[in-house]
Order: sequence, then structure tokens, then C-alpha cells
Amino acid sequence: MGGSFAGTALTSLLAGSGFFARHGHAATNPLGSKPSHIRPKAKNCIFLMMNGAPSQVDTFDYKPELQKHAGKQLPAGKKYINSGGRRVGYLTPNWRPFRPGGQSGLLISDYFPKVREHADKLAVIRSCHADSHAHGSALVQMNTGMPLIGRPSLGAWVAYGLGSDNDSLPAYVVMLDKRGGPISGQPNWSSGFMPGTYQGTLFRPIGDPILDLRGPKHLDRRAQRRQLDFIQQLNSQHLESRPGGQELASRIQSYELAHRMQAEAPEAVDLNQESTQTLESYGVGQQPTDEFGRNCLVARRLVERGVRFVQLYSGGGHLEETWDAHESIEKNHGRHGAEVDQPIAALLTDLEQRGMLDETLVVWGGEFGRMPFSEGKDAPGRNHNPYGFSMWMAGGGVKGGMAYGETDEFGFEAVKDKVHVHDIHATILYLLGIDHELLTYFHQGRKESLTDVHGHVVNEIIA
Repeated sequence: MGGSFAGTALTSLLAGSGFFARHGHAATNPLGSKPSHIRPKAKNCIFLMMNGAPSQVDTFDYKPELQKHAGKQLPAGKKYINSGGRRVGYLTPNWRPFRPGGQSGLLISDYFPKVREHADKLAVIRSCHADSHAHGSALVQMNTGMPLIGRPSLGAWVAYGLGSDNDSLPAYVVMLDKRGGPISGQPNWSSGFMPGTYQGTLFRPIGDPILDLRGPKHLDRRAQRRQLDFIQQLNSQHLESRPGGQELASRIQSYELAHRMQAEAPEAVDLNQESTQTLESYGVGQQPTDEFGRNCLVARRLVERGVRFVQLYSGGGHLEETWDAHESIEKNHGRHGAEVDQPIAALLTDLEQRGMLDETLVVWGGEFGRMPFSEGKDAPGRNHNPYGFSMWMAGGGVKGGMAYGETDEFGFEAVKDKVHVHDIHATILYLLGIDHELLTYFHQGRKESLTDVHGHVVNEIIA
């Protein structure tokens, strides 16, 4: 009897809020929380994408041989494709010194002095390699697994596989740099051949992260709800006569998510709720850290509220506006490193202090690395290098204070425990509780997957 009375009251409350009208068009919510394949070590992921490709030999992969052989050319036995017609110069040592960090003594350069304070949290993968030396296709591969556009991004696969723990916020959020997005654009956060429900939701890097959250003043929530119910009724009737209409089904879902976001999203992105100490730690209100600091803090607030996957971009547009240091490593990395070092360190500290680091996977990296030699005589820049580069992971079930894999003595190519982009994706999915071979989507007669069943989990970095 008690259950019946409670159920009656609950039914009345749900009906009054429009719950049944909102959810009557579909048996399930495509972004509803879903069971994982394996026991997850992380619930959420924050991917810090350094657009333009930072130099591994100047950041996380110290190569003393470069000092010893400075001014010499790369040995003839090394296979090198001269991308973009740029000149092959001379071996050039790291531009800033490397120093040990934490109890582990992990060597990290002076471009990241504050991140170095968290060395014992980092698992640096020094043997990454990719398949393209061009920014556009390499970014698409780092985000979708393949260097060709049209496939779902990593965040979309995570949203599809796990759903969201908060139905009033997107499962997958992307924040670009105010200077622009990656040169290959929207395919980097697309849902590809999957429904649009799973694609990344763009938040603005400056100003209000989300526009038009508040409806017109003359329309209250109840009136807006009646409008949406009527639109949904028409859309549902249209959809019933055209089964399989993914775009319309996704549009219906987007209307409903947008309506729910009006209630919760303004609070989620309101940094005025943070203490002065927290804002200062992220570098908010300071230069050059304000923008990326805000984005990192919003990312923490989003995962705190159940958003599954958040990706932040550092660097936008092209060439020196990104980490694409053709002209000068010192000038470029000095600029961009100063923008992100403090915010990233603050993010790791904040997550740890809130007890969230153990369940939040933080990933750092670019689309590839850079060459150990200059682009000509007395040239301080470096060209693209997909053969060997560094990324790191922290939190979310990852071992800290370690380096995995090796490049050769010059930092040119991965030679030991090589880790392909597919392996990175397989490892991220595994830490989130997903078996990359079981996460498939049937498309044009084939079961598609993020890794195309090529990757393997890098178990050596997992706690």
C-alpha cells in the first residue's frame, strides 16, 4: 500500500513536469547510462589536445645524444619522408633543460614546470606513432582512429557505448581555442555514420560557453514545454511513417536535451560559484592562462556533473597560432606552454583534492610530434614527425611516475614497445570499461569499431 501511494504521487509529479510527454516517443534514451563491458577504472575522460603537435624531444622525451651530435645530419639509415617540401636541417638539442620531477624523478622540460610537480601522477608514453604527417588527416586519426573523414570520433564512441550519467547535459563536450578550431574542423568531433545524438557539443572558449540557454522573456517554462510537446508530436508522427530516420530522431533528442540544459547548464558553467583561490590556481583572470584555465575549470565542473567525455583544444587556426613550431620551438612552445602549464597542473590538483582523479582519466597529447633536427641551417624550428612522439595519461586507473616505450637515441622514431593511435584508443576505452573489440556499430553491412580491431591495450601503464 505504501508503494502504491508513493507511486501515485510520483506519477502525478512526473506528469506535471511533462516527463511522459518528453519520453513517450522512444522506449529508451540513447544517452541513458549503459553498462560497461568490464569493470571501469574511470568514469569520465578529459582529453587535452595540443593542436599543432608539440615536440617530444623538447617536452617529455629527453635525448642527451642530440647535444652530443648537434649540428650533424640525421644518419642516412633513418627513413625520412620530407613532408611539405620543407628542408632537412641539423640535429638540434632540446631548447629548454629537462629536470626530474617528484619521487619518480621523471624527466620533464622547463616548458612544463608546474606539470612536472605532478610527475608521480603521469604515465608518459614515449613511443607513440601515427600514419600521417599532415595536420588535417593526423588530427582526424587521433580523434577518430582513421586519417579519413566520416567516422565517429572517440568521444562519440564513448557516448554511444556508455551514455551519460546526467541527462540534462551532453555526454560529449568539445571546447576549442578562441583562435580557431583544428584545420580539419567538425569531423574531429563528429558522430560520423552514427546518429547525431552522439556527436560532440561545442562550448564557446570565451564569453558564455553556451548561447541562447535562456528562452524569450515572454515565454515561461510551461509554455515552452507545451510548444516542444506539440513539435515532438508532429515529429513523432512523421518518424513513425519513416522508420530508421536517424536525423529526425536525433533532432527530437536534441530539442529535449536543449530544454533540459536550460535548467542545469547555466549552473554547470558558472565559474562565479568557485572560490577566489580556485580561480587563481587555474590562472583565471590572468594572462596568458585565462582562456585555457577557464576551459579546464569548466571541464572539471562538467565531469563532476556526469559529462562522460570532455575535450579541450590548445592552439587554433594554423602554424604559429598552434603548437606547429616551424619557425621557432622556443618562441612557439614558450608561448603555448605558458598558456596551458598552470591550468593543467591546477586541474590535476583540483581533481585530486576533490577525490575525483581516481575516476577521471586525463589524457594529454597532439596529433604527432616533431623532428629532432631543424628545418635548415641556423633554423630554430622543427618539422612534423609521426614516427615517434609522446603523450601522457593520469588518474583513472593509470600508474603514475613512469615512462613507457622508447624512441631511438635521437627521438626520431619509436623503437621499443611501440604504441599506435589504435592502441591509445583501445587503452582509453579499456580504462572507461569498454572492450574496443566489442564496441561496434553496424554500418553498410559491416560491424565498425573505433580501432577497426587493430589496437591493443597498453596494460603496462594500468595500475
